[in-house]
Amino acid sequence: MRNRTYTADAEPGDTVTVAGWVHEIRDLGGIAFLILRDTTGKIQVKFEKDDMDEELVETGLGVHRESVITVTGDVAEEPRAPTGVEVTPETVEVIAEAEAQLPLDPSGKVDAELSTRLDNRTLDLRKDEVKAIFEIRAEVQRAVREKFRDLRATEINTPKIVATGTEGGTELFPITYFGKEAFMNQSPQLFKQLMVGSGLERVFEVGPIFRAEEHNTPRHLNEATSIDFESAFIDHTEAMDVCEAVVKAAYEAVDENCQDQLEALDLAEEFEAPSGEFPRLTYEEAIQRINATGALDEQLVWGDDLPTEGEKALGEDVGEHYFITDWPSEIKPFYIKDHDDDETLSTGFDMMHPNMELVSGGQREHRYDQLVAGFEQQGLDPDAFEYYTKMFKYGMPPHAGFGLGGERLIMTMLGLENIREAVLFPRDRQRLSP
Repeated sequence: MRNRTYTADAEPGDTVTVAGWVHEIRDLGGIAFLILRDTTGKIQVKFEKDDMDEELVETGLGVHRESVITVTGDVAEEPRAPTGVEVTPETVEVIAEAEAQLPLDPSGKVDAELSTRLDNRTLDLRKDEVKAIFEIRAEVQRAVREKFRDLRATEINTPKIVATGTEGGTELFPITYFGKEAFMNQSPQLFKQLMVGSGLERVFEVGPIFRAEEHNTPRHLNEATSIDFESAFIDHTEAMDVCEAVVKAAYEAVDENCQDQLEALDLAEEFEAPSGEFPRLTYEEAIQRINATGALDEQLVWGDDLPTEGEKALGEDVGEHYFITDWPSEIKPFYIKDHDDDETLSTGFDMMHPNMELVSGGQREHRYDQLVAGFEQQGLDPDAFEYYTKMFKYGMPPHAGFGLGGERLIMTMLGLENIREAVLFPRDRQRLSP
């Protein structure tokens, strides 16, 4: 609408046309108020029944909540109105009438189950606190992109339909591709490694990944957003430095630019960007500290993966973001390089929020013979990955990087109870629509 004014821009003395949704109607007898909502906020529309055209009053007060309308009228100062101004309407036009019965209440006065909210996501996002999550998510993605660019990384887009899985195994979604079997990509890992051997050297990607895991938990998705980084001529410690800088940049941007959204989520007072260096614990130190908490029925031993209960106990013990380094080589993927002085230790690392894992990364094996041996040790056929391995014959530099879970970053940043709250249209075992 060419002449539309956003509600936040309406000033006393203006004549405006505002457009949006009917948030609420309060009929007090001789006077009534309609609250119109748009993406910038809400504005009060005043109907003095005795002084107005009867048809205008009937149109304005007879419309159902959440209908789309336009209102044209004069703006006046009114300290008692929600935003300090109100519109006296000259015209009211109903653009799209909503049904009287809604599947959920966008005003938030009546709670709805998460499944109902996800089934009606468009309505759900009309609530300020839900919209705030995705405005913050957009700011996080803007900030991480800006930070990567500051670090001289080039943004890339890698294929999501692939001939082989990144890590093999059964966690793949097969598809039919012109009569051939293909898969939805689990990770941009192999492609971003190929890029560090190109003229780009340092790259990042913010994009979807697909994992056919049968998890049905509040922190797992089958389609997720991965924030990936890879760089030539750095080791795992420098990759951790970048990872820490990117996470801090995301928090700082939200703290600086999203105060209204934090207010909508009741987080404005408690939200705090992390400061100081993130602690770096070795895997051995991590299992010792978990065992010392007494949180597990059985003590962890070398080579065990860290169970959820163990991660939670360690997170409570550390109390801030932290890294776990020097994982056993046997439990890290084939492309993670081992330490030169101890082949039982990998250069792999995880970055943890006190509540869960956010990042997996490490230095990569850039030597062809060792890379192929790693495939064979993990029961993978190197020939199936020939498009990847052959490039390591042509001068592949030492390199390192990481993958950061975008939804997990938002979930932990905002204290969300379920990762699905951080996704517009989640994909899990039960949900394929909308």
